[in-house]
Amino acid sequence: MTHPLVAAWSFEPTAISPRFLEIELDADAYPVDVDAVRLELHWFTTDDYYVHYIETRDTEYYQCRWDRHPKTDAPRSHFHLPPNAGTAIESPLGTHALEVLFTILDWVSERVSELHES
Repeated sequence: MTHPLVAAWSFEPTAISPRFLEIELDADAYPVDVDAVRLELHWFTTDDYYVHYIETRDTEYYQCRWDRHPKTDAPRSHFHLPPNAGTAIESPLGTHALEVLFTILDWVSERVSELHES
């Protein structure tokens, strides 16, 4: 996988999550107080998924999550807002794995730019 922010990746399917990809993002691209950053992507045979973005600073986390699965109090495709992956709002993401991944990597690139501007 090639993207300027991707430092490493591993594909680790399991019986529960047959499509699991973990992406380590380049922490050097972030401000110095960010220790580590990763994306955890889980795709299921139902076209459902969840993608968890996690920034680590010492013992604190900034995180959000894009999900597609049935949920009684949110749309099937939803986004759990940062900084704690809390409240879910509607997500415009579709079901195609690569489209979802690269749309989220675009979001990550914007996040890095915003961090450097603040």
